[in-house]
Amino acid sequence: MADDTNNPQMKDGKLNIELTEEVAEGTYSNLAIISHSSSEFVLDFIKVMPGLPKAKVKSRIMMTPQHAKRLVRALQDNIQKFEQLNGAIKESDQPHFPMNFGGPQGEA
Repeated sequence: MADDTNNPQMKDGKLNIELTEEVAEGTYSNLAIISHSSSEFVLDFIKVMPGLPKAKVKSRIMMTPQHAKRLVRALQDNIQKFEQLNGAIKESDQPHFPMNFGGPQGEA
């Protein structure tokens, strides 16, 4: 692990992370599309609205393969802790596409 003593962002061995009000509000996503190249993973977070055939990417996160693997481990750890407190998360058996939430079907 790198020595962070000369890093100006580190104070007393701790990273000072700022969270603005705008970012703290968060962005809702009910669909994620993940793609990758040899050097990066791209996570597109999308909000699909009921009955609408079109959706927009609300946030795109790009990271190295190493950070993607750490993210997977952190998510697995947090899901395990969540399920220990709240019970198993039930996964839907419904197909992922089309995601129309029971609204009208789009036609071409």
